[in-house]
Amino acid sequence: MLARALVVLLLVLNLGVAAWWTLRAPPATAPDFVPPAGVARLQLVSETKSAPSLAIAKPSPPAPSPATPAAAPTVATTSATPANGATPASVPAPGRCYSVGPFADSAAASNARDVLLAVATRVVPREQRTGGNARGWRVFLPPAASAEDAAATAQRIAAAGFNDYFIVRQGAEANSIALGRYRNEDGARRRAESLVAAGFPARAEPLGDARTSVWLDLVARPEFDPVRAEAAVQMPARELDCARMR
Repeated sequence: MLARALVVLLLVLNLGVAAWWTLRAPPATAPDFVPPAGVARLQLVSETKSAPSLAIAKPSPPAPSPATPAAAPTVATTSATPANGATPASVPAPGRCYSVGPFADSAAASNARDVLLAVATRVVPREQRTGGNARGWRVFLPPAASAEDAAATAQRIAAAGFNDYFIVRQGAEANSIALGRYRNEDGARRRAESLVAAGFPARAEPLGDARTSVWLDLVARPEFDPVRAEAAVQMPARELDCARMR
């Protein structure tokens, strides 16, 4: 009885295995092997005729993608800013100079100077002799410190092309240099201005009865307004050549 049961069990097992083998799904096909990018592919000796051993094929460079734009060429640009980051200094504008006056005395000029210093970088008082009954005008250089200094200045005056001069040797104006006498003010002013332009501090003043007035020569700040300056000190402001500032 036991032997018959074993035979029947084996028969059932065989039938089950046969049914599974008949009805099973076909095995899936293994995917083709794709080597990673940049890794050389190995070749067997039987796959090549020239190589006696394993040959390593060089990988081909990847083709550029059409969606990737070509790199734009680099263009070097020159910046106007210096390498150290500093801003170039601007060129300063030429200064403006004015002469304000004449003031009747030094006290009035001093009060006006305090007002003008707010709109000027420099204010220099200048005395000028004027007169109604003048017998003419003279041009001169103030007395030098010594006779030797006066002689050296006279040599420089001659070298500059001025020939009408002489050195005062005695009196209150000893060591001064006379540079000519003129009948009118215009001639004397032109002579003095030509000497000042050559670098000599020449002065022009009337001879005879005269009075002294004070002028204020100034170097204006950018905010200086001649009209407002005249209203503030009650004196006209005239343009002045900055080269004449002492």
